[in-house]
Amino acid sequence: MAVATLVVSLLMSGLTFWAVNTIQQDARINDTRFGRDLGLLLAANVTPLIGENNLTELARFSHRFYSSTSSVRYMLYADEQGAIYLGIPFSESEVQNSLTIRRKIHLPDDYATNTDAPMVRQHLTPDGEVTDVFVPIIYEGAYKGVLAIGTNPNPTVVTSSHLTRDVTIAVFVSIWVMVILGAVFNALTITKPIKELLVGVKNIASGNFKQRVDLPFGGELGELIVSFNEMAERLERYEEQNIEELTAEKAKLETLVSTIADGAVLLDTNLNVVLVNPTARRLFVWEGQKIEGNNVLYLLPAAVQTEITRPLYRMAQGEMREGGEFRVTLKDPVDRTIRILLTSVLDLYRENVKGVAITVQDITREAELNEAKSQFISNVSHELRTPLFNIKSFIETLYEYGEDLSFDERREFLETANRETDRLTRLVNDVLDLSRLESCKLYNFEAVDLAQPIEQTLRTYQLNARDKGIELSQEIQPNLPPVLGHYDLLLQVFTNLVGNSLKFTESGGKVMIRAYALEPESNDPSNGSELGEPSTLIRAYALEPESNDPSNGSELGEPSTLIRRVRVEISDTGIGIASEDQIAIFDRFFRVENRVHTLEGTGLGLSIVRNIIEKHRSRVHLVSEVGVGTTFWFDLAVFQDTKPATELALPNTLLEANPDSAIAVAS
Repeated sequence: MAVATLVVSLLMSGLTFWAVNTIQQDARINDTRFGRDLGLLLAANVTPLIGENNLTELARFSHRFYSSTSSVRYMLYADEQGAIYLGIPFSESEVQNSLTIRRKIHLPDDYATNTDAPMVRQHLTPDGEVTDVFVPIIYEGAYKGVLAIGTNPNPTVVTSSHLTRDVTIAVFVSIWVMVILGAVFNALTITKPIKELLVGVKNIASGNFKQRVDLPFGGELGELIVSFNEMAERLERYEEQNIEELTAEKAKLETLVSTIADGAVLLDTNLNVVLVNPTARRLFVWEGQKIEGNNVLYLLPAAVQTEITRPLYRMAQGEMREGGEFRVTLKDPVDRTIRILLTSVLDLYRENVKGVAITVQDITREAELNEAKSQFISNVSHELRTPLFNIKSFIETLYEYGEDLSFDERREFLETANRETDRLTRLVNDVLDLSRLESCKLYNFEAVDLAQPIEQTLRTYQLNARDKGIELSQEIQPNLPPVLGHYDLLLQVFTNLVGNSLKFTESGGKVMIRAYALEPESNDPSNGSELGEPSTLIRAYALEPESNDPSNGSELGEPSTLIRRVRVEISDTGIGIASEDQIAIFDRFFRVENRVHTLEGTGLGLSIVRNIIEKHRSRVHLVSEVGVGTTFWFDLAVFQDTKPATELALPNTLLEANPDSAIAVAS
């Protein structure tokens, strides 16, 4: 507005001054024409007087002429040399002083030759502008001097010019006064509230929703201020509501992240830790450390840094959107295998990367199971291949050369194929039994009289023992209380252990099954056991609610009450087990006969025994010496009517037998 006003005022001022100059220019022309005509008229009247040298009459006439008009400012008469000899209103004494200093009029040399066009000029004096007219005096063809007359400008024109100038200045000043007053009014009534609104909008844009504008204005501007305050109030309420909702959602997410089983680490684009849950702290050994705000690459173990440093940088810079999966083995503080998953955190429009999420999973158990599964499949494949190959070989031989073989040879081939088939059947049955035991199947335990499965086992192997010349006997304590267990599973334990004893016991040897109660109040080492194993005070434990795995014999709960237990021993006078083999004797597919170059057995019998005993919340132990014999023994809880069967657990203490006594019995 100020610029527009300045332009308008300058334009009007320019037009006004142009008009004034035009008027003044016309006035000058008129003054010049008037002065020239007046000079010619006066020269025509005074020329005869000057020619006759009648200076008295010349002076009288000049005074009359000067007095009769106000247009003449002065009149000067000069001779041929330009010396002034008469001046009005100047006297001769004023023209020539006592020092005889003479004033002269200096004119061009060819001035006297142009008598029809007197020389005219205008100059500015302290009293105003004057038009000078120089008329040559020619008398009878002779140059007699010069008449100089000065005329005043037209007073009407001068007055009009001054009026125009004054009006122009007044208009210019008025315009700027109005502009200044308008600017002040605008600043007080419009600019100030607009500035206040601008400051309020900026504060709201920066998140300060408490901003209000308090100005007493009406009209549209007042409505705008009221609407702005209402908007700010609503935004403030929305912000409070959103903060509460976001805080609640954040708390939920943090709770969820902190309770998940996998480790979680959230990073920003600078790879600084924003959030980490307790699982990740435990896996990376960060307990008690200030992790948030630090660069994760300086905190991770060296093995993890080597794997994920480059992918992390690429994902944080947006060069790679898809995450990666890495498997790393950590050695400190314990050996464990972890799986690390990297995921990009994108904005709402999935265009920009806001961070990186690291998910950490402890797959140590999974890796061990995969390795065990691979080993198991490899062993099963190897064990199945041998009998299948033998069966196929003998059957093919009978098929192709049966007519060329004798009756005894064909019978021998069929017997061999039959034995290999039985061996294959046993292997498959053992694998199935072991798979069922290692599954999560739950068994219903009840009261079992141990005398029954022991007698059934003896009847099963009695003929086999008689054929090999081995004494098979039992020693069961009278009135032995029933135990808590599963009849079929315990029968399989006795079958496997007695079968192994008969297999590795030479003719003339002995195999014996003993069962006796361990009384809590009895510490007599001679309590009917030839082993001399002292009775042991054993506590029963209630199973923890989160532990439902019946095979986990090492997880014990809190002690509940004192109970009795029954010990079972299977002893033989066989070849014995070397100390270096006793550690691996219960592993799958491990066979002692490998060391004595036999081909009998599947190597799964003792693994099945171990799993069954662990199902009964107990442990199987052995005492053996090469060339002397072996004793396997385990304890079973006595059945009690007052306690549910599902609440019984085994003790965590390994009960060790007396090696010397075991060797003595084996002898």
